[in-house]
Amino acid sequence: MLEPVSVGLKFAFLAVLYLFLLWVSRSALKDLRHGAFGGPRVATTAAPDATGMYPASSLAALEGDHDVVPRLVVESVPGLGRGMSYDVAEGATLGRGDVEIQLEDPFASSQHARLTRQGTIIVIEDLGSTNGTYLNDELLRGPQPLHAGDRVRIGDSTFTYDDGT
Repeated sequence: MLEPVSVGLKFAFLAVLYLFLLWVSRSALKDLRHGAFGGPRVATTAAPDATGMYPASSLAALEGDHDVVPRLVVESVPGLGRGMSYDVAEGATLGRGDVEIQLEDPFASSQHARLTRQGTIIVIEDLGSTNGTYLNDELLRGPQPLHAGDRVRIGDSTFTYDDGT
């Protein structure tokens, strides 16, 4: 009587194990397709001239016009309303801990990413987080300048950068 039940439980365990392995491999392939971990990049929306170069006028905006305030605008963040914005003219730290922009996201580290002002440019850098920071759907590898319309993703939280112009 116990033998058929035991065999059935073994097969059920193997089925769950194979489903788990399938889920892990599918997730890894999905990350590779989106350019994470140095994999092949999928073409996304690029700058109009497709060079990654941006006009200097947007950078000079912080210098001359004191009414210009660069902001991070909430696109989708757990616990925050879409369209909310954060003033980042003086920089800010994002994460779950005691930071300027607090995220209720289980995939965010306590101090996940930092925005700093370097002259007329706002720069984003990952602070050694476990899950990484994504800029325009590409894993951030070192400090990068932000440009109007750039998308910043930390876990399930997505922001759009607005340079204020």
